[in-house]
Amino acid sequence: MFRRTKSKRNPITATGAVILAHLFLSSVLPAQQLRVAAAADLQFAMKDLATKYEARTKQAVEIVYGSSGNFFTQIENGATFDLFFSADTSYPTKLIEQGFADKPSFYRYALGRLTIWASADVHLNVAEQGFQSLLDPRVHKIAIANPEHAPYGRAAVSALQKAGIYEQIKSKLVYGENISQTAQFAQSGNAQVGLVALSLATSPSMQTGDRWVVPIEYHSPLEQAAVVVTSSKNKKAASEFLDFVKSSEGREILAHYGFTLSSDSGGKNP
Repeated sequence: MFRRTKSKRNPITATGAVILAHLFLSSVLPAQQLRVAAAADLQFAMKDLATKYEARTKQAVEIVYGSSGNFFTQIENGATFDLFFSADTSYPTKLIEQGFADKPSFYRYALGRLTIWASADVHLNVAEQGFQSLLDPRVHKIAIANPEHAPYGRAAVSALQKAGIYEQIKSKLVYGENISQTAQFAQSGNAQVGLVALSLATSPSMQTGDRWVVPIEYHSPLEQAAVVVTSSKNKKAASEFLDFVKSSEGREILAHYGFTLSSDSGGKNP
């Protein structure tokens, strides 16, 4: 007779199987994607920041661009963003006050600059004429961002009023949904001139145009701030990305795209 012998294999316990499965999935699945709501003036700078950060950390970053006011409303209504980079400080501050953003994460990352830009084909000599170029009879439409929800739009209206020409040219104003669309209006010829962000006016597609940077005293400073969204399920990654933006490398990238870095960038909570 032959007697069947029991196997000497050690079976994997249920707990062990779970641990092994977790380790396997961790090794093959990408990290949870980080979703960033970014003001449209960051279109080029943020892409560069995200690319360098992803290469270093393997953390995927999805960026959505738009007007700061629209993002404010979306986050209030439960939009699933992890980080919000606003073109001003008021929207992040309001989100903190309402409990939609984490106060300790508040960070003033840069100052934006407003620029009058026109295609070289228009021959307005904006660089020398400044505000006076907007009064040229060849100018039929002037693009600005919608001041109802875009900080650059409010800055544009303020600058035109202080320059004493708002009443003369207000009938010529056309409004972009955000500062990126405003730049597109000027580039496409749908407007002869645009009041756009310097960070866009210095981009490759607009470098050949004629531009003049509006003196800062003509409008309230465009202090720009970022904040971690309270409902984020990926707060660790959000904080780490924000730390990268604060780093010397991150600040150099922002400066490269025309953002002024004040001494209090990274400054105090509201």
